[in-house]
Amino acid sequence: RVPTARRSAYNKGRRVRGNVVRNVWEKRGMARRGLFAHAVVTGLIACAAGSASRGGTPPTTIRVANGLSRPLFVTHAPGDFQRIFIVEQTGRIKIRKNGVVLSTPFLNVDPLSSSINERGLLGLAFHPNYAENGFFYINYIDNFGDTVIARYAVSDDPDVADTNAELLVRIIDRVLTVTTHYGGWMGFGPDGNLYVASGDGGGPTQTSVNAQDITDNLLGKILRIDVDRDDFLDDANRNYA
Repeated sequence: RVPTARRSAYNKGRRVRGNVVRNVWEKRGMARRGLFAHAVVTGLIACAAGSASRGGTPPTTIRVANGLSRPLFVTHAPGDFQRIFIVEQTGRIKIRKNGVVLSTPFLNVDPLSSSINERGLLGLAFHPNYAENGFFYINYIDNFGDTVIARYAVSDDPDVADTNAELLVRIIDRVLTVTTHYGGWMGFGPDGNLYVASGDGGGPTQTSVNAQDITDNLLGKILRIDVDRDDFLDDANRNYA
């Protein structure tokens, strides 16, 4: 048996090394994101310069909304060209209507969701028949660090969702201590199925091989879900085919 004092020193050293690895990993990630952003901006400037040199109209930007908290996705409901829905990672979906962002969120799942680091409300997709059934789907990370794919419905007010109408479609278990690589995008395909990017689970050392595991591992995949059928009638937390 290793003496208690030695075990404590070993564990302390392991934690220190872990923090060093994590800090190095985070700095490298920030550097990569910075290089990517620089490349994108440089490309846009080059395109603008090329367009201007050929006598074309250079691209411009117009701010259409402000006062948002970590916005990460914008979409619209099928057939609705008067409003855009803005997903905030902090757990809210806002509506921009008639040129302004409405003060009342369309949906607020902040109490259900953890938005630490790369967690939060990550995806939104409207059912192709939203105009008839009012269903839409979200992808968020709950307070236990797991991925939740859930269905909601609009209320009698078209600008506000019914928060009591949540139906769990699928919960994907993840490691509580890891706060990165959640993916999150979701959207309906032309086949009517819902496609979900699950993310590989990541980790400070990025040694995850979840994406390479094609057995029953749902991480690091593009999941295809039929939300109009239910193959798991005895499981309240699995409502899909």
